[in-house]
Amino acid sequence: MHCHLRGLTLPEEAEVELWIVGGQISAEPVAGAQTIFDGGWILPGLVDAHCHVGLGEHGAIELDEAAAQAATERDVGALLLRDCGSPTDTRSLDGRADLPRIIRAGRHLARPRRYTRNFAIELDDEAQLPQVVAEQALRGDGWVKLVGDWIDRQIGDLAPLWSDDILKAAIDAAHAHGARVTAHVFGEDALPGLISAGIDCIEHGTGLTEDTIALMLEHDTALVPTLINIENFPGIADSATRFPTYAAHMRDLYAQCHRRMAAAWDAGVRVYAGTDAGTMVAHGRIADEVEALKGIGMSPTEALGAACWDARRWLGRPGLDHGAAADLVCYTEDPRRGPGVLSRPDLVVLRGQPF
Repeated sequence: MHCHLRGLTLPEEAEVELWIVGGQISAEPVAGAQTIFDGGWILPGLVDAHCHVGLGEHGAIELDEAAAQAATERDVGALLLRDCGSPTDTRSLDGRADLPRIIRAGRHLARPRRYTRNFAIELDDEAQLPQVVAEQALRGDGWVKLVGDWIDRQIGDLAPLWSDDILKAAIDAAHAHGARVTAHVFGEDALPGLISAGIDCIEHGTGLTEDTIALMLEHDTALVPTLINIENFPGIADSATRFPTYAAHMRDLYAQCHRRMAAAWDAGVRVYAGTDAGTMVAHGRIADEVEALKGIGMSPTEALGAACWDARRWLGRPGLDHGAAADLVCYTEDPRRGPGVLSRPDLVVLRGQPF
């Protein structure tokens, strides 16, 4: 069946008329196409730039559960997912025409006892990192995920996992294999080494300072702040009674978060929307993250772009271009009005098939 849609696009707010042929978008009229949407807003499929398909509370999960996670994202219009680390091999899901497209970063890379148990590949010797990064670059979809900092129980606070020279060698290895690198970072101390080593993106970034924001601008480092997950920091602090310095640090990072993220955005750091869904955050909440981005100074259009057209461009995926895969979402009301609209698309089209 050939399909036809008409509506307004963003950010231009221009009227667009599209046809779907063979799972692809066509800007050229197709005779006999059935109109499936007429009037409202037509957007490329939404993007969750930080989630975990195949990750559960205790690590790896069964494939049917991972598929259910992906289907939850599809139903809210998130049709492109950057999976930022999963112990479950979900590549077989690529054969499912009913599930979103996934850009995988392979598995988290960490040191022993320096990340959540059963989540990461743990390296006994940090000198192994460049080689393991190269291996993950070949297994992933153009991204590698490092754990940049985590609680060090010997000092009782957040601390970097890797030395600066090892980070440089590892990130260079990823780039040599055509992959980009991102890192989980909560605190302040790990950021200078990661950014100076040429990392492509920082996840969370709650420890940003004036100096590291300037460093991000110098190196064109992107930021995915996962604001709705940062709301868990007070609870994390409350559960860390054995480590009072760490608990106080987490509370301070939470208190400073919005000011620091706003400063990064104001300075010109590129910011994209990611929920960190998979463990402490439920899947299907990209609309809530878009809403949270408005709280750091992004306009409704900018916040939506961070989870749509801008994020797609950053990840190297097309929008509503002629010949692009027909992955799109449609709304009868303006999706910038808030999560009540954005989380409930009137029509989802994935690989040319309406849902």
